[in-house]
Amino acid sequence: MNGKVLCTICARGGSKGVKNKNIRELSGKPLIAYTIEQAKKSEIFEHIVISTDSDAIATVAKQYGAEVLFMRPAELASDTAGKLPAIQHAFIESEKYYGMQFDAIVDLDATAPIRKVSDIIASYNLLLNGNFGNIITAVPARKSPYFNQVELGKEGRVSLSKIPDIPILRRQDAPKTYDMNASIYIWKKEALLSGVSIINDMTGLYVMDEISMFDVDTEIDFKIIEMIMKEFNA
Repeated sequence: MNGKVLCTICARGGSKGVKNKNIRELSGKPLIAYTIEQAKKSEIFEHIVISTDSDAIATVAKQYGAEVLFMRPAELASDTAGKLPAIQHAFIESEKYYGMQFDAIVDLDATAPIRKVSDIIASYNLLLNGNFGNIITAVPARKSPYFNQVELGKEGRVSLSKIPDIPILRRQDAPKTYDMNASIYIWKKEALLSGVSIINDMTGLYVMDEISMFDVDTEIDFKIIEMIMKEFNA
């Protein structure tokens, strides 16, 4: 691993789908603890920093070995605030606090507790070895916009979301598409600070296994992930 790498974990307190989800217990420990432990096990980070507006989340994160250097401003923690500005803020504040320059940043979403440590390392290596400014992660899509994803147009009439050049009769013949899984986001410093969107013409893709599609947004998600974890333990 080359260069100094910062890990951020963004976890605001105002969750709507699952109340207090970031510190809610999941199979014996707070949800955010899984991501902190994965970051530590990867052994690629100079520091693991939490971006939060919640004192309760900050307290739990510290208990599991993460660092809380600042509280996230209210304007970056609202329901309408974007993820990228919060990560940019965390990066800038971390450089100020530590008095050092980071070459790259890996943001791990606290709602994706079943990612593999090997995926953190491999996706970072993809950034190092490829001609990319940033990396996002995804899983193979179950539905294809070329075959069975549709949109409603005028008068409620249906059309395919993406019109192929020639008709596609079997899903297997459609171009491969992927679902972003909100698990791992990686940037080189320059790409992060100059970015206005997570996806741009210098974005690379790291594909994770199908089980990595699950993250916690709703009560149902929470129950599904808990069942998956119990199965793995078994």
